[in-house]
Amino acid sequence: MASTSETGHAKNVANLESLITSIIALGTTYNPSKDSIKLAALQTLLNVSKDSLNTVNIAQAAYSNAVAARKDAFKPFSQLITRVYNSLKATDSTIQVDQSARTIVRKLQGRRASTKITEEEKKALEAEGKEANQISASQMSFDNRIENFDKLIMLLSSIPFYNPNEEELKIETLRALYNRLKEKNTDVILATIQLSNSRISRNKILYKENTGLVDIAFDSKTYIKSVFGATSPQYKQVSRLYFKNREK
Repeated sequence: MASTSETGHAKNVANLESLITSIIALGTTYNPSKDSIKLAALQTLLNVSKDSLNTVNIAQAAYSNAVAARKDAFKPFSQLITRVYNSLKATDSTIQVDQSARTIVRKLQGRRASTKITEEEKKALEAEGKEANQISASQMSFDNRIENFDKLIMLLSSIPFYNPNEEELKIETLRALYNRLKEKNTDVILATIQLSNSRISRNKILYKENTGLVDIAFDSKTYIKSVFGATSPQYKQVSRLYFKNREK
């Protein structure tokens, strides 16, 4: 979604406040017929605009905290998965079971089943009429990691030999970790939606055509220009206040 920077939004609101200060100084000579640019309406718009910025800031903080909490929860994940896999291999599990677990572990850690082919090898295969497509190793999105972790836990649960003495490697502990990781990921998803909605609401207040802060501020400046003239000190004072519309 294209928009001005966060600083740009705040600058528009700050300039509206400056515009209102100049209008108050004009006294009763500022007397437009259009309701949306009357002083009381401008003051209401200013308050609503400030609230919208504050709501975005709160949502941004919540989002940042959720992302940090998820990152922290996943920090020891890869090392733990390696320990789980090695614990399984140390049992009397079959080669087929170990291979199934290894496939999931690769996905959890973003490793390829085979070495990535070079550009030269790719061209050589294509010259021989062979396909050179290679499946991407990247299944490292948080959603994918959580899903694959669930698959690993279910696989381990089906293996009678997997019964480690280490508490952190036990099925119950892994399931509790899975639930915690899923919760942290859900927190980020919800925070992302809340942040997006708050930005949509702010952009509507500041930039909606005809009724947004920017267009109303332009109309107010135009009215002052019509009353006092383009070269008047009254208009020159407000003409310096710049309102930037959001990129379409």
